[in-house]
Amino acid sequence: MITFSERKDFDPAQLLRLYAQAPWAQERTREDIREMLAQTDLAISVWESDRLVGFGRVLTDYVYRASIWDVIVDEAYQGQDIGSEIMQRILHHSSLKRVELFWLCTRDKQAFYEKLGFSANEQTGMVWDRAKHAKPQ
Repeated sequence: MITFSERKDFDPAQLLRLYAQAPWAQERTREDIREMLAQTDLAISVWESDRLVGFGRVLTDYVYRASIWDVIVDEAYQGQDIGSEIMQRILHHSSLKRVELFWLCTRDKQAFYEKLGFSANEQTGMVWDRAKHAKPQ
């Protein structure tokens, strides 16, 4: 049975296993994931028994902006609307009801997010990459 939770106190190895399925998360480590979970404002985790099968997280000021990150569903569980349910739980969460704009970065799932009402027509973001600006030692 699939269950949804807001708990963040699970073993980061569970999330590391999911991240291994995503090209954008290959360099993540268990310790970094532990810290990320501690600093995340809202997390939605999806479980089948004690196995993590889906995840999504939010960073927010709870009023003006929220950014959605790391939405991922185990490949074996895709096609069961788990990703859509993660997003609906985020977008309609009681603690985020005042948020005006939700921001989302994605490189390969635009069609999925457009079905949920996201628009690519309002791109105003810029990125500063620490690795590209690191001084040689």
